[in-house]
Amino acid sequence: MSKINVLFVCLGNICRSPLAEAIFKAKVKERGLENDIHTDSCGTSNYHIGGAPDSRTIANALTNGVTIDHAGRQLTVDDLDDFDYILAMDASNHTNIFKLPNAGIHGHKIHMMRFFDTENGDVPDPYYGTAADFQQVFDILNRSTGRFLDHLKKEHNLRG
Repeated sequence: MSKINVLFVCLGNICRSPLAEAIFKAKVKERGLENDIHTDSCGTSNYHIGGAPDSRTIANALTNGVTIDHAGRQLTVDDLDDFDYILAMDASNHTNIFKLPNAGIHGHKIHMMRFFDTENGDVPDPYYGTAADFQQVFDILNRSTGRFLDHLKKEHNLRG
């Protein structure tokens, strides 16, 4: 079986999507599924290509026992071909993903992150917020990625 490729997408790839990627990677590792699932993150904008995640995101992740190792990158047309699941953090980025020329044939792969949460809607952008806002985003992503991993396990008959 080939690896399941999962991509998390936000605007700048410095707050929400690298945090989602890091939380998800930790859950994948915890369940021993590293050989089954590959994950990455990116942004729909080109604001932070090659840059580190926001220092507040890194600090929040560490407070919650998660390490982030990521350099910012922008979503590409090839990503839609290469990834099996593309998870947008909010409606605006979901719309931007669909602006790529090949998005129409890959629409079945593109989902809202909170589709897998107990509540629908956007993962709020904490960039202009407080430490409490970053923690709220962590909690949302922790729930959502856990439920998404459960979905993958069931959908793809994964053990772990």
